[in-house]
Amino acid sequence: MAGLYIHIPFCRSKCIYCDFYSLPMRIDASDYIDALLLEFNARKKEITEPFRTVYIGGGTPSVLPLSGIVRLLSSLELDWSRVEEATIEANPEDITTEWCAAVKQAGITRVSLGVQSFIDTELATVGRRHSAADALNAVRILRNAGIRDISIDLIYGLPGQTPDSWRSSLNMAWKTGADHLSAYTLTYEPGTRLYARRQAGKIVETDDDIIVSMYMDLTAEARRHGFNHYEISNFARIGHEARHNSAYWKGVPYLGIGASAHSYDGCVRRWNPRSLSAYMADPASSCEMESLDADAVHNDMVMTGLRTAHGIDLTLLDESELRLVGRYVDSGMMSLLADDRVRITEQHWLVADSIISDLFRVG
Repeated sequence: MAGLYIHIPFCRSKCIYCDFYSLPMRIDASDYIDALLLEFNARKKEITEPFRTVYIGGGTPSVLPLSGIVRLLSSLELDWSRVEEATIEANPEDITTEWCAAVKQAGITRVSLGVQSFIDTELATVGRRHSAADALNAVRILRNAGIRDISIDLIYGLPGQTPDSWRSSLNMAWKTGADHLSAYTLTYEPGTRLYARRQAGKIVETDDDIIVSMYMDLTAEARRHGFNHYEISNFARIGHEARHNSAYWKGVPYLGIGASAHSYDGCVRRWNPRSLSAYMADPASSCEMESLDADAVHNDMVMTGLRTAHGIDLTLLDESELRLVGRYVDSGMMSLLADDRVRITEQHWLVADSIISDLFRVG
């Protein structure tokens, strides 16, 4: 199997924390869709497996004209009978009955909703355009339209957020009936307005102890509501795990099209320019590439696998790595699984990066 990722870099406005490649839509959306289709047709043979998942991310894909989304999906030369999951990211304020009916008819089976918080003051602080009521209404419209596979995105550590307000957002998320939750720690990325405001003393970063408390509340409440914590930032009821993202973490090949999109076929990484003008000038062949040696493939396996509850295969580690894993197991930071696998324990996922980097091979 393989995945297809489509990057839509456009947003109506950029949230102050966002470090993804996004910009206002100042070109004709149909021109960008033409470029995407041109690139897909030129590069689809890079992946020899059939596409089983499709993911339209951004940016904010739902800012595209509805006719453009439909044309994009209907023009892709895919065997849709073999596509098991087709996801589109959307903002709550873009969800309408007409939008749902059209994207569902075009093949979308899953919507990832960028809610971030159910507290209006927190939403306003980070520049979100919707309200908590808008988010709840969006979920209702999606369900009424027959789109049952809904994921809600939340962020913890937002400016002004408290453990109590975080619990309130979580409670609202459970009440929506959505079967998937992605919950991310707020990060202060250089170059973002959030980072600049912190540097200027206009925003105070949430204390690490409070972040840990919020994480522990998140994991406990997810468990209580029947959600499996299957990746550092992702929770789902059984059978509702994101197939596209899960495939990434297992090293399944994927093709990424669009400005700044990345691809991986198991041996070669490819990436498109982080520039709309550069991408539009030559969408069919603007990507750069890097062939991976054995150490790089190993590091990718460690980095993605240890982000998940599935962990990594011990038989792929050398003696020195096995000794290190043994020490982490003895300390309680890792645990052994069936079938010769090992994972980072849930309570230590917040420090996963330091554990993962210890297992990297440096050529």
